[in-house]
Amino acid sequence: MMPLDAPSLFPPHCDGARFFNPNAPSARGLLDVLRWKLTSRADRSPAFVPDVSPTVPPRSIEGTALRVTLVNHSTVLMQQRGCNILTDPLWSRRAGPFPGIGPRRRRDPGVRWLDLPPIDIVLLSHNHYDHLDLATLHGLSRCGQPRFVVPLGVGRLLRSQNIVPFHEVDWGDSLPLAGVTIDCVPAQHFSGRGFSDRDRTLWCGYVFQAPPGPVYFAGDTAFGDHFGLIRERFGAPRLSLLPIGAYEPRWFMAAIHMAPEEAVRAHQILGSATSIAIHHGTFQLSDDGLNTPRRRLSACAPGESFLVLNNGESVTIE
Repeated sequence: MMPLDAPSLFPPHCDGARFFNPNAPSARGLLDVLRWKLTSRADRSPAFVPDVSPTVPPRSIEGTALRVTLVNHSTVLMQQRGCNILTDPLWSRRAGPFPGIGPRRRRDPGVRWLDLPPIDIVLLSHNHYDHLDLATLHGLSRCGQPRFVVPLGVGRLLRSQNIVPFHEVDWGDSLPLAGVTIDCVPAQHFSGRGFSDRDRTLWCGYVFQAPPGPVYFAGDTAFGDHFGLIRERFGAPRLSLLPIGAYEPRWFMAAIHMAPEEAVRAHQILGSATSIAIHHGTFQLSDDGLNTPRRRLSACAPGESFLVLNNGESVTIE
């Protein structure tokens, strides 16, 4: 790893024991979780929506174009010549610590497990169950030898599960891997998989650079000044993957998740040629309904530069 020579862009974000969001509010605590659950009323959504037509991606592609397939939630398959990259992979029926525990799947993945091409790189943004699913990671590890890229502290969990090889990165680290360069960049969020590990591991986004321009995966993030810093450091992305769901109620979620209008602002600040919406439509994680983020983004998105794909739908980015 090669640390960027730009400390002013990515300020300190660890007090020696826990990570934090510089110049930004922290995620709400347990008492606020109880207040939310006792006082709010979630939008009604179907128990399951059987509207996904799975697609079969090619094993590999040639040329300089980038083929992007939304699998589900924050799982995106990005394919370019010589390299298949998967973000926050999740094929399980629930996003939780045990079978039968956690938010249940409301839509099928857009790519069947057996149709997944060989994966070279897996980017993990943080350790929440809807982004780091151990069953899926074990499956990927058994099917081939992908390189797992994880934020600081997450490697301990992967090592305990014999999910290797992995590379731990901090904000500002740059990692040459499989013909691309992957940079770890800030996000505004939090981490934890239980009651005792809150913010003990880092959260992040990633920029990977390959001709003809950078691609940005935001991970899970609230709106913040990090979008301008990323634009300043890397230039305007040719593609950004931006989260739009799990944003209600705002008093609780604003510190950790963007509303669709904020995702549009991020798209504009980044100067992204194309953005694709992620973190919506498969699991209902908060009070906004399963399809509400999609409708709300469609009402405010700028023209055709911010796309909302169905699970399994692909686009080619030149």
